[in-house]
Amino acid sequence: MSQPIEVDLPHSLGKDEARRRIANNVHRLTDHIPGGAHVESGWTGDQLNLRIQALGDSIQSTIDVQETKVVVKVLLPGMLGMFSGVIAGALQKKGNVLLEDHTKG
Repeated sequence: MSQPIEVDLPHSLGKDEARRRIANNVHRLTDHIPGGAHVESGWTGDQLNLRIQALGDSIQSTIDVQETKVVVKVLLPGMLGMFSGVIAGALQKKGNVLLEDHTKG
């Protein structure tokens, strides 16, 4: 049985800027997943669909970009569902990495 997680990441960037930053940072997700991972992604409007393969499992996720928040939804398969609280906490704590601006420097 799968365990869903939903985390809101508030921002004040506006939808277009938040979407741009997420698009520029999605490749960095693998740096934050223990044990390495393979990430496939694709946009449908303002929603980024992700398939993450890590630790022998495939995890489906969406990132919905809204004007004042980003909604991250993750569907944890099987045994990973037991770690839903820990994973939700990590998403809340580190999720804003996706909204960082790395174009200036």
